[in-house]
Amino acid sequence: MNMDRAARPRPASLGNFQFGAVATETIEDALLHLAQQNERAMREAAGRQGHFRFRETRFVEFIFLLSEQWCLEKSVSYQAVEILERFMVKQAEDICAQAEAQVGDSERTEARNWRARMEQLCSKFVLRLVSCVQLASKLSFHYKIINNLMALHFLQALGYPYTKEDLLESELDILKSLDFQINLSTPLEYVEMLLEVLGYNGCVVPATQLHATCLTLLDLVYLLHEPVYKSLLRSAVGNTTPSQLQGEKFSSVEEDFMLLAAGIIAASAFIQNHSCWSEVMGHLHSITGIASGSIAEFSYAVLIHGVGATTPGRQQPASPVQAAWESATAQAPTPTPAKAG
Repeated sequence: MNMDRAARPRPASLGNFQFGAVATETIEDALLHLAQQNERAMREAAGRQGHFRFRETRFVEFIFLLSEQWCLEKSVSYQAVEILERFMVKQAEDICAQAEAQVGDSERTEARNWRARMEQLCSKFVLRLVSCVQLASKLSFHYKIINNLMALHFLQALGYPYTKEDLLESELDILKSLDFQINLSTPLEYVEMLLEVLGYNGCVVPATQLHATCLTLLDLVYLLHEPVYKSLLRSAVGNTTPSQLQGEKFSSVEEDFMLLAAGIIAASAFIQNHSCWSEVMGHLHSITGIASGSIAEFSYAVLIHGVGATTPGRQQPASPVQAAWESATAQAPTPTPAKAG
């Protein structure tokens, strides 16, 4: 995956990131817009039938590594993951819809058509992934986009004999599949907006200090999406083996980027200075309206998956993080799970 340095975009620098440079009125309007957008996404998720999800760890890692190789900023990585997931979910839904429309066909014909469509989807997956990164890079206003020559060299280095025409067709297929709606929100927007508001509210932990830790934890949640949200679901329903219906109802929580952002910031504050954790929690509750217990539950899930949990059924001494957590939460409200319905 070596590339000519002269052809690389400039690497994104976190050192140039600044908070407190935007007028209060603008921040208020932007926060309200994100909150409305978040509510709409949750309602749509709750109203969908079925529960398709495409957030495989190895594919997310592939996008992260490829974005790092191409020196893209973090927002591009997250947006590429969101585009890829929505495209793959749409493809799965279309294949299922076509299969339902062919119920009258013979089982052999139906199975053959299903297999052919799945094979075609899988055979072009790496091409689609690269196209999603390309499209996400074109939405960034700060750094050079990933042009077709760079993408083509990468694919050919992996042994794929694609042409520039294939790249253009792949981008167009993704755009058409998503009705050209690819400027998707990412949790990073919510994290940075809440950090901005925390700074204006005089949060004891500086926003710039929290920002880098938030990025690391957000990477973690993207990579460990399934185990993190499964633990939240089990906590929400009070059952270690939730039913399929409970999982489908929980889909709206998975689309709640405001909760995710608040949980990420709370976990970051705990890592930075757990003695100030309760104060940060109070700020986050006041800004978002989300119950402190729900934010605490999410932040705990992030921390426990980040540092590892003790083996169930075995008596082991509490880890330093667990001990610090118990100390920090002793003076905070008892966490209550995020609601699944």
